Amino acid sequence: MREHQREPDIIELAKAMDMPKEEVVLALDAILDPVSLFEPVFHDGTDTVCVMDQVGDHKNTDEQWLASIALREAINSLSDREKRIIRLRFFEGRTQMEVADEIHISQAQVSRLEKGALEHIRKRI
Repeated sequence: MREHQREPDIIELAKAMDMPKEEVVLALDAILDPVSLFEPVFHDGTDTVCVMDQVGDHKNTDEQWLASIALREAINSLSDREKRIIRLRFFEGRTQMEVADEIHISQAQVSRLEKGALEHIRKRI
């Protein structure tokens, strides 16, 4: 700081310590004080906006959570054979022929059972 009358930047720190700049960034992040989710970031006299209000989770919304529960319940209402076919086809990525070989039925039967199971799931959701 004395040399340039300012704080050194990340690249200067990395060179001085002979470290990759990514490690310097991680080290600097590690010494920051944590911020509470309830820390106010804005206050206009009536409404207070906290950090939590500014952080969003668009992947795990209430709608997604409820849809996941509905799907799980719909699948659980299938017969054991239908559950196995759905698991093999959609969760393990098997073809109808592979499923047919594994459970010792024809591909046409797998197709028919799969179609019925999917229709049942659609109705339940």
